Amino acid sequence: MGRLCQLGSTAMLLLAAGCHSSAQLCEVAPILPHGAVYVVDQNPVFLPHGPESYGLVFESVLQVLGDYGFEIREANRYDGRIETLPRIAPGLGLFLKPGSPDVRDRLLATLQTYRHRVLAEIQPAENGGFFVRFTAVKELEDLPRPIRSTVGAAVFRPDNTIDRQFEVIDATTYDSGWIFRGRDEGLEQELIRRLKKCL
Repeated sequence: MGRLCQLGSTAMLLLAAGCHSSAQLCEVAPILPHGAVYVVDQNPVFLPHGPESYGLVFESVLQVLGDYGFEIREANRYDGRIETLPRIAPGLGLFLKPGSPDVRDRLLATLQTYRHRVLAEIQPAENGGFFVRFTAVKELEDLPRPIRSTVGAAVFRPDNTIDRQFEVIDATTYDSGWIFRGRDEGLEQELIRRLKKCL
């Protein structure tokens, strides 16, 4: 028992030391009970930096989105828009992975497949500084039946075992496998909090 405790404390020490030396997101993602009032900042949030610090603000927004596990789909420095690829939302089992702070959203993401997409817009303010708006959209996966369902298929399976999906690359195709479920304001507030902490 003493050896197990010693190994556990050594592992925690190494994890903490590695966490302080890396530039990744190390803090535990907050999980709040359903209906709890989250610290509400304005969205768009005002950042009082001079016009010469636009590059710093743009790179900080990219870093925050990267810290939360989002891959960048398109980043236009001249337009001030950053769009991410969809990312599967973490559930309660992945409470260390940053995501929505609402426990209800985490529970839903545990029981069903949700994903997030984020759009960040940076606009200059008239009196100096910048407005940064985060728009986080959550979507629910739409399946006709559960994947690999074996109910009623005791011996013979009527469907093919090889699932071939052919992708047609077309800008006008609609991703019909996902249902729009609105904005995730908790995730937006978490991104704003992280951005203000970085700057």
